Amino acid sequence: MIKRRLKVFNQSVQPLLVTIAIIFATSGAQAGKLDDIKSRGHLTCGVSNGLLGFSLMNSNKAWNGFDVDFCRAVAVAIFGKPDKVKFIPLSATERFKALENGSIDLLSRNTTWTFERDVGFNFTFIGVNYYDGQGFLIRQSEGITSALQLEGAKICVLKGTTSEINLKRYFGAKKVRVNIVEFEDRSSALKAYVDRRCDAYSADKSALAAQRLQLKDRDDHILLREVVSKEPLSPVVKNTDPSWADLVRWTLFLLINAEEAGLNSTDKNLQENFDLQFSWTDKLNSKLGLKKGWAGNVIRHIGNYGEMFERNLGKESPLLLPRSVNTLWSQGGLLYAPPMR
Repeated sequence: MIKRRLKVFNQSVQPLLVTIAIIFATSGAQAGKLDDIKSRGHLTCGVSNGLLGFSLMNSNKAWNGFDVDFCRAVAVAIFGKPDKVKFIPLSATERFKALENGSIDLLSRNTTWTFERDVGFNFTFIGVNYYDGQGFLIRQSEGITSALQLEGAKICVLKGTTSEINLKRYFGAKKVRVNIVEFEDRSSALKAYVDRRCDAYSADKSALAAQRLQLKDRDDHILLREVVSKEPLSPVVKNTDPSWADLVRWTLFLLINAEEAGLNSTDKNLQENFDLQFSWTDKLNSKLGLKKGWAGNVIRHIGNYGEMFERNLGKESPLLLPRSVNTLWSQGGLLYAPPMR
C-alpha cells in the first residue's frame, strides 16, 4: 500500500519537479548572458554586410561605422577595451535568425523598430539611435521630381526590410501603380538599378546616400526630397535577459547624455568633468555587472553620440549627412535620452 502511494505521489510530483527544474535552468541561462560574454572574452555583434557610414570593412580588414562604434562602446563598458568585439556581417534576411539562435549577442545593424517586430518577435529594441526615413534614388535625366511620377515604374527594394510594405502602403494610398522588385542584398539591388533593370531604388535615405557614393556617375543620380516612412533605427537584443538589455540600453543613453552634458573624448579634463556630472553612476555598477569607471571609459574611447555621428555620417565623413532630426532635443531635434539620474 505504502509503495503504491509513493508511486502515485512520484507520478503526480514528477511533472512539477521537471517544470521547476526548467524554470531554474532557463532563468540561469537568461541571467548569465553577461557572464557568457565575459567568459568568452569578447562581444559578438551583428552588423550590416557592407554599408558605408554604418558598418564597412576597410582594406586593412578593420570595421568602421556608426553601428560598429556602438558595438565598441558596449565592449568598452564590459571589458574596458574597444577591440573586445567580433563583428558578424549579416544580410537583412539573416539578422533576426542570428539573434534568435544566439549567434550574436547584439544586433547593431540599421534595423527599424516596429510594433510587429517588438511584440511579435522574441526581441527587445534598445532605443532609437538614428531617425531615418525611406526615400528614392533616381536618374537625374528622368526629370522626375516626385515619387508620384513613378507610375508603372520598377522599383528595387531590399528583401527582408520594411521597404516593400512601406511602398505598397504609400503608393496604394495615392493610387499609383508600381512594380516592386526584391533583392537579397544591397549590392544586388544597386547593380540592378545601375543596369536599368529598375527605374528607381528605394531604401532608407541614409543607405541610399551611402550607396550613391559607390556610383562612378554619382552626380547623375539624385535622392528625391520625399520621405515616405518613419524608420526609427535601434540596436536589438534577445528579450531573455533584462539585465543585458539594460546594459546595452544605458550605454546608448550614456552616449546621448554625454553629448548633452558637453562631455567628449577630446576633453583633457574629461575624468574631472565626468566625475562632476556622472560620478554617482558607479554606485549602480553591480546592478549591471560592470566595473567602476565604465561610463567614463566609454566616452574616453568612443566619444559621445555627436562624435560618433560626425565621424561616420556627418561632416567628417564622405556622406556629409546633416544631423537634421538626429540633433539633440535641446537643439530642436528628436534625439532624447532619459536622464542618468
